[in-house]
Amino acid sequence: MTSPIVAGVDGTSSGLDATALGARLATDIGTSLVVVCVAPEANQVDDTEPEGHAASILEAAREAVGDLPAEFRTVASTSPAHGLADFAEKEGAETVVVGSTHRGAVGRVMSGSTAERLLHGTSCPVAMAPRGYRRYRTEPMRAIGAAFTDTPEGHEAVRVAADIAKRAELPLTVYSVVALHSNWLRPQAVQPDASVVPEEVSKAYSEALDQVVAGLPSGVRGTGRLLFGEVVDELSMAAERGVDLLVCGSRGYGPVRRVLLGTVSSALVQQASVPTLVVPRADPG
Repeated sequence: MTSPIVAGVDGTSSGLDATALGARLATDIGTSLVVVCVAPEANQVDDTEPEGHAASILEAAREAVGDLPAEFRTVASTSPAHGLADFAEKEGAETVVVGSTHRGAVGRVMSGSTAERLLHGTSCPVAMAPRGYRRYRTEPMRAIGAAFTDTPEGHEAVRVAADIAKRAELPLTVYSVVALHSNWLRPQAVQPDASVVPEEVSKAYSEALDQVVAGLPSGVRGTGRLLFGEVVDELSMAAERGVDLLVCGSRGYGPVRRVLLGTVSSALVQQASVPTLVVPRADPG
């Protein structure tokens, strides 16, 4: 039995964006899709025969999925985040997919309350669809990106991204960003670039990047790209670099095998231009 992609729907356009991304991921990596509507516990219904409001929500999701085989479920819980997390963990889900809040800009991810709760404690990777994703992203995915730092969390992000790339038969670009420090910049510099970075710093980043790319599994068409600038800004431009899914890690402390946002991942789920997948913290052992 394969691990499913779980997409959460709530009767809003955000849920339909999540459904569209979930369907695309399930198709590309060859796994099943389960669309879940979380209903209040007081209104619990048989999850094989959803009724009322939940039924109408799932019916809209069926139309968004189209011909792709999918399962549609209603789950009773005290909150959408708890319901999705509990269901995903029970089913051994590959990824939980949610949409962005309506307050965000079209084409950008921006986590809402459900996503924020999921992104602070679930054991499953969490993917966020940009606002309006179902309308403007209709072509197949072209490439996967991974945000890399030479830490257990960075290596876990690359591992997950490489697995997706291999199963989807897509190229993978591993990005490592050298954050520029103000004391490196020449007073006359108008636009800082790689030339202001100390040679030993560039060398250390390049060597770590080359090593992780060289260690990618066979069958993965991987390349590394060293970037210079503000880390979140550079990674947020993934769409402009031809990437259709950006994978990043959780921060380096907190419960093992749980998602816990760090500074970079927290900022990325507020402004990235492509779907962003945050993976749980790796076991350092």
